[in-house]
Amino acid sequence: MNKRLLAFLLDVVVIVIFAAIGRRSHGEANALVGLATTAWPFLLGTVVGWGATFALYRDKFDALRVVPTGVIVWLCTLVVGMLARVVVGQGTAFSFVIVAAVFTGLFLIGWRAVAAAFARRRATR
Repeated sequence: MNKRLLAFLLDVVVIVIFAAIGRRSHGEANALVGLATTAWPFLLGTVVGWGATFALYRDKFDALRVVPTGVIVWLCTLVVGMLARVVVGQGTAFSFVIVAAVFTGLFLIGWRAVAAAFARRRATR
């Protein structure tokens, strides 16, 4: 599988897991429609982040890099996701913004940091 496609799919999985955990922690039904309703603003932000990163770093674009890819994807996921939630009348309580920032930052950047560590370790062998 293409490295970029795999990286994109990992980002999508992170967002879907984030939405599923949030819905479950609030006792909301895990119906597919409910999950999609919760996840789509952040998935939109993820797509915006990928587009922005690719547009800015086209010649040096690396989907696995923490900086700039992971950071830009994370920030766009968070900001666009929250703005989209405001536009459609979904909640953006301060505590939710903090939880979303921490979870998405930890996992959108985190899996890239782990991949980079493995790549460095493999390169030194």
